[in-house]
Amino acid sequence: MTYSKKFVAALLLAPAALAQAPLYGQCGGQGWTGPTTCVSGSVCVYSNDWYSQCLPGTGTTTATTTTRTTTASSAATTTGSSSTSCQAAAHGFASLNGGTTGGNGGTVVVVNNWADLKKYATASGKYVIKVSGKIVATTTGEEIKVTNDKTIVGIGSTGEIYGGGFGLTNVKNIIIRNLKIGNTYDGDWEGKTHDWDGIQSDTSSNIWVDHCIFERGADGLIDLRLDSNYITISHVTFRDHNKVLGIGWTENVITQATIHHCYFQNVGQRNPSADNLKYAHMYNNYLNNATSYGHYSRGYTNMRVENCYFEKVRNPLQRDDTAVLVASGNTYVSCTGSTAANSGTAFNPSSFYSYTLDSTANVPSIVKSEAQPKSSICPS
Repeated sequence: MTYSKKFVAALLLAPAALAQAPLYGQCGGQGWTGPTTCVSGSVCVYSNDWYSQCLPGTGTTTATTTTRTTTASSAATTTGSSSTSCQAAAHGFASLNGGTTGGNGGTVVVVNNWADLKKYATASGKYVIKVSGKIVATTTGEEIKVTNDKTIVGIGSTGEIYGGGFGLTNVKNIIIRNLKIGNTYDGDWEGKTHDWDGIQSDTSSNIWVDHCIFERGADGLIDLRLDSNYITISHVTFRDHNKVLGIGWTENVITQATIHHCYFQNVGQRNPSADNLKYAHMYNNYLNNATSYGHYSRGYTNMRVENCYFEKVRNPLQRDDTAVLVASGNTYVSCTGSTAANSGTAFNPSSFYSYTLDSTANVPSIVKSEAQPKSSICPS
């Protein structure tokens, strides 16, 4: 039996076609051994050195019509819905429960003032909101009430939210990336005067915070409370603050969170404090000069800590008697106080999602370089 040349060619191409990643699937990153091409109608988009993803697009630059509208208090640019620039999707626990894609595929806007940021962040529908430069809150401490399906991302490395933050209440599918957020500090180190957070979440799900800097807040830099779930915090610097990162704050043990490649610098407590988390996965974090405690498995939390670097940290690892803590591959330099021993059986993160551990010795240099806004994430 003889076959046509077209049939033979189709057979030879079949394995490659089968190896293509699906829409919103992973298509690259350090240690990735899966497919590196995407199904038709999508293109592999760089997110960070560890993750690239198939997003809607053609693989080529698509021309869009740009409409600029300006009023006395507004200067927003609308760039349509066809561009994949500045769009990515979450990994870790935020990749579950349908995934965290934010405003991907929705309307893209550029904002440079508080009024426009608030307008689009609170609007219905999908939006990719690009922050241009430094935006100062018109009312110090205001937390914009973000609605479902939003990506808020800084352009270049200079996007900043100064004197305000974001509130997430009963919402889903939120991405906040490539921004500096904070500077609501009011002189009260204990954070009891004002409840002003960089991000405050109540009963929300699928949240990804990535490549940000949080500093000098009035209360918590990030507070994720009241059954908020499916959370990933990656490549984030928390600095010059007391109450840093609290997660849980509920009697229900349902919250699942991944925290990796984060830099805790010159901080007090909650680095993080994981209270009643079903699963808490900490890996490749760098803690430097923490005066109260480091990673804390609190209440009935089940926590796994891998290849983290603790330097000048008081009480690097803490655990309540009711909690599970399993730590491995960590480094402790000039630390004081106590380090909790392993207790219980921790969950296996790789049964939920794929990830790659960096060598602990390299963590400080990697984290100091990457845990901040990067010009490559959203160039324009």
